[in-house]
Amino acid sequence: MSVIGTVESLWRYPVKSMRGEELDEIFAGYAGVYGDRLFAFESSASPKGFPFFTGREHRQMIRYRARFRHADKAAQPINVAEAEKLSPNINPISANAADLMIDVETPDGKTFAIDDPGLIEHLRANIDEKHELTLLRSDKAITDCRPLSIFAVQTARKLGEETGVAVDKRRFRANVYVDLTSSDGFAEDGFVGCSLRIGSKVTVAVLQRDARCMMITLDPDTAEKTPAILKQVAQAHEGMAGVYGAVLVEGMLRKGDPVELLN
Repeated sequence: MSVIGTVESLWRYPVKSMRGEELDEIFAGYAGVYGDRLFAFESSASPKGFPFFTGREHRQMIRYRARFRHADKAAQPINVAEAEKLSPNINPISANAADLMIDVETPDGKTFAIDDPGLIEHLRANIDEKHELTLLRSDKAITDCRPLSIFAVQTARKLGEETGVAVDKRRFRANVYVDLTSSDGFAEDGFVGCSLRIGSKVTVAVLQRDARCMMITLDPDTAEKTPAILKQVAQAHEGMAGVYGAVLVEGMLRKGDPVELLN
């Protein structure tokens, strides 16, 4: 085992494709980060294999800010401490749907409950009328691929050097941003096929590199496009940036936790 870095920051995204929230600690479970991407919008115009309405169709969507109405009950499973006392193998349970209710603040300052039809109407304003939207809710993260995404801050810095553009790490919408001891960008690619221990307990199998799309061209604050970032990732890095993992041992992750390479 060797320490290869520390947790630089932790993020979750209560609504798929909307603005994320940075937290000092998160619960990483088998299904993903607790409270991550519990809601998504489905579009009648999207392909059945990927039915979601995202920043690809409406780039301003990434500026909508989702917040849990009861932040304390959304912080971690409601019985995580009691479950751990009984056995490290017991899966804790989620709060009920009412306790995980979300409110969404729009870029123009309006606030809607996540299930308010007015939010759908706000999202559909000024976009193609073919998009009929439906709200989806899931008890597990509605992620594109694997449950957990990991990204090294050095990779954002490297892309900035390569493109001559300041690259905000938030473009990559990861759950765990790591500050590696290596100064090399894209060093996390070397973890594929290995396992990481993050903090004292959580173990993650790194399964594959993260294939990127136009979402990384969007500035997280303005939603303005910077195509050069995706072009560089495509031409110099096989279209990949960051890695995906699956949680093998559940538990709490905290900012500053050591990250160890196990094999």
